[in-house]
Amino acid sequence: MEALAVAITAGLAAIAAAFGVAIIVKATVEGVTRQPELRGALQTLMFIGVPLAEAVPIMAIVISFLLLFG
Repeated sequence: MEALAVAITAGLAAIAAAFGVAIIVKATVEGVTRQPELRGALQTLMFIGVPLAEAVPIMAIVISFLLLFG
């Protein structure tokens, strides 16, 4: 039963990360199309935001595996 909970948690975390990254990239592309001169600044913010959006699901997976094997 615990393995099923870990699988569901990992799957939902991956889906949440994919949606979060997609929203960040979408907003960056829209910003660049509106103001091309801000491309560098927006790209830098995107490169900071994407790892932050990926960090939370990674922590969820790590915690779920710790609960499974700990």
